[in-house]
Amino acid sequence: MKIEFYGAAQCVTGSCHILKINNKTVLLDCGLYQGKDEKEIGNEEFNFDPKTIDYVILSHAHIDHSGRIPLLYKKGFKGEVLCTIGTKELCSIMLPDSGYIQETESEWKNRKRIRQGLQPIQPLYTAKIAELSMYLFKGVNYDELIEVFDGLKIRFRDAGHLLGSAIVELYIQEEYEKEIKIVYTGDLGNTNKPIIKDPEYINYTDYLIMETTYGDRIHGDIDWSFKELANIIKATFERGGNVVIPSFSVGRTQEVLYALNKYVENNELEDMTVFVDSPLAVSATKIFEKFSEYYDKETKELLYKGIKPLRFKGLVFTSSPQESIKINKMERGAVIISASGMCEAGRVKHHLKHNLWRKESSIVFVGYQAEGTLGRAILDGKKKVKLFGETIAVNAKIYSLEGLSGHADREGLITWVDKFMEKPKEILLVHGDTKAQENFKTLLQSKGYKARIMEMGQTYYINEHLKLNDQNIKYRIIKELNSIENIENISKDVLLNQLSKVINGDEFIKDK
Repeated sequence: MKIEFYGAAQCVTGSCHILKINNKTVLLDCGLYQGKDEKEIGNEEFNFDPKTIDYVILSHAHIDHSGRIPLLYKKGFKGEVLCTIGTKELCSIMLPDSGYIQETESEWKNRKRIRQGLQPIQPLYTAKIAELSMYLFKGVNYDELIEVFDGLKIRFRDAGHLLGSAIVELYIQEEYEKEIKIVYTGDLGNTNKPIIKDPEYINYTDYLIMETTYGDRIHGDIDWSFKELANIIKATFERGGNVVIPSFSVGRTQEVLYALNKYVENNELEDMTVFVDSPLAVSATKIFEKFSEYYDKETKELLYKGIKPLRFKGLVFTSSPQESIKINKMERGAVIISASGMCEAGRVKHHLKHNLWRKESSIVFVGYQAEGTLGRAILDGKKKVKLFGETIAVNAKIYSLEGLSGHADREGLITWVDKFMEKPKEILLVHGDTKAQENFKTLLQSKGYKARIMEMGQTYYINEHLKLNDQNIKYRIIKELNSIENIENISKDVLLNQLSKVINGDEFIKDK
């Protein structure tokens, strides 16, 4: 059995890993590259034939994990996408929204290209293609053991990262070999996050594919971050400005609403208008309210008391472009929560254009900012940025509340790993930048774990077959020989090369 790494390998976005099991090809996630990764790698082409993929096992709905599934479908994938019911529901709004963004950006670029005499470009995929790809999705419950095909069973466990997010347990049985277990973390959530439950701990695994987004950092306390957000809003309003919060429409926006609800309910924040300026966020909030069975104990208790944790006085959801434009006429007293979270697209760029240059206003980042994104440039202290072709000075106060991160930090990651009853045979590190991965690898090794950082295009062999006895190896060779037509016409080197594939390419078969 082997694993091939085609995304989120030595980078943070574009999650995509291939498992080859019993002549079946399974994708773990199929995400979009974003920021620097998109510029360097691109999203247009796969390093494999989409028609050969039998299944996609999707950890959660975030676009850097799900966003290329419509492209996979467009290029010939007709298999099944397995995920939790919550993830399927979120993807039904997120993927068409992503397709709409692809169409809009292509139209904008093509207006320039036509004026320059260049050929127009096509969007990566359209909203319609994304909608059609949803017919391939099958939602299942947490903790339900499913037989995908002969030799593969899977189970989704709560990852505590996003509504419906999952740690994937894979039970793999290949011919003549004992069953092995692989655990894929997807994205592990921060503990004590609002609304959803903490990540579940897993008892054992043979091999672990693990994210490392914050493998080199410790988050601040979540409660402190919420309190700091309230203080930032008060100070900004006193200066006569607005607070702009670039936020992912799904997950982070709902967490911020939960926090603001608390301060409005106890009258710490008054005379405040909070705009959620994102049609996707409006739809996502409705889905969050629908799936209350995913809530943690604290949030369920609010429901029992008759409190709607994602609604409060002064909250306004906007949908139309006209409503969005009106917000920019407000010079003070507005909290504007808008997508995208990394400021790469969407309405937030308009709100930044109207507030970045104002020293009275504040920009509050509440999520990860990938390298090469506008959000990262602002957070890193750039004094001027380009928005819609115009140079904008960065005079507003800039804040980052990492305590609100949806990802586990270094301490959370190592605590989660330490809960295994036995150490995994090896931990394969993905989904992180170089510094974070090297830092976390060193930590793992200091605690006696075997770990390696996976590279783009790298193939990893699960070497359980080395424990086979000679009789089993002979049986497998004979079976392979019987399947070869015109064997007498095949050269020795070609024959040996073909036989070596019987046990995943190991050279020692030549000595047998």
